[in-house]
Amino acid sequence: MKLVPFKKQQRDLFSGMPLFDDFLDKFFNEDLVDNSRLMAVDVLETEKEFKVMANLPGIPKEAINISLKENQLIIEANHEEKKEDKKANIIRSERYVGKYQRYISLPENCDTEDIKAKMDNGVLNLIIKKKEPSPKKQIAID
Repeated sequence: MKLVPFKKQQRDLFSGMPLFDDFLDKFFNEDLVDNSRLMAVDVLETEKEFKVMANLPGIPKEAINISLKENQLIIEANHEEKKEDKKANIIRSERYVGKYQRYISLPENCDTEDIKAKMDNGVLNLIIKKKEPSPKKQIAID
């Protein structure tokens, strides 16, 4: 089983109708929010483990929360910026300040008791070990 962020399939319900093209692109694509607010994530699988790499530049590790809920890995980060120059006029502002959040579905063969996390140069690295699949349980018929 592969470990990948969920991406919805685009539907051709109203193909050829330009009025609906932008609406459907935004509705059926994975990124329902502005891309500047999305945490970029890579997920790799090897024989023994899964590797998750999330870009979080400028965010200290104290502002990052990693948790598990059912089979979901949840990565949350809060980026705050202190405004010092109140007299300056903003000409252009593209950097997002606020909360980042990403949910990644984990397959059953993940050892959720042994997840290692490390922050390195603005990249959060998670190592999730694989566990042996549990054997099928045979149920006898009376």
